[in-house]
Amino acid sequence: MSRLLVIEDEPGLVMALTQRLSSEGYEFATAEDGERGLALGLNEPFDVIILDLMLPRKNGFDVCRDLRRSGIDTPIIMLTARGQVVDKVVGLKLGADDYLTKPFAMMELMARVEALLRRAGSTSHSGTSTTRGRSSEVHQFGTLRVDFRRTLVTRHNKPVNVSAREFRLLRYLIEHSGVTVSRDELLNEVWGYNTATTTRTVDVHVSSLRQKIEEDPRHPKSIVTIHGFGYKFVSPS
Repeated sequence: MSRLLVIEDEPGLVMALTQRLSSEGYEFATAEDGERGLALGLNEPFDVIILDLMLPRKNGFDVCRDLRRSGIDTPIIMLTARGQVVDKVVGLKLGADDYLTKPFAMMELMARVEALLRRAGSTSHSGTSTTRGRSSEVHQFGTLRVDFRRTLVTRHNKPVNVSAREFRLLRYLIEHSGVTVSRDELLNEVWGYNTATTTRTVDVHVSSLRQKIEEDPRHPKSIVTIHGFGYKFVSPS
């Protein structure tokens, strides 16, 4: 049975979340402030963490950062009442795997939880995330090196701190190098949930990934936008 940690200080939302999680058969623990949530995340095993951004005592950004710095790689869904893309990008850069802007449909949150659990299960069984695999486990693109087996990205021989979601996105694009992939395809194959969901999460993750791997993120040469269609990974000639 999967176990979730809910770090949220809004009583009504906590009640709604825990009732839904219970009805879906999940085990869970809750924390109403960031410090308590961080302590639980560091000391107890969880399969997914649902983390609010605006929390007393320690905000969600700091909780996410401290969990990742401590080596906790549990998938994190960040909840935010803010609509600015910059807040979402910051959360993803700190290691969050996904985000939802309040108010949100409980069905959508559950779909994202299930998708993260499926991906985590696939990773634990295969050692890497499962996409349409190629035999090569290490890919070199100029100064960028991606090791699928070790889940490691380096640029200029220095490690690049990418989240689990960003790595899966990068891997999928590399394995489909030269092919234009739509946002819907990425949502299905990398996130694993219904493309009917209206979300810019793909764009936000791509933007965050570009900041980390591109020499000039404003003029990307590896992950390029194909306007009106999606994205394409371009290998240097």
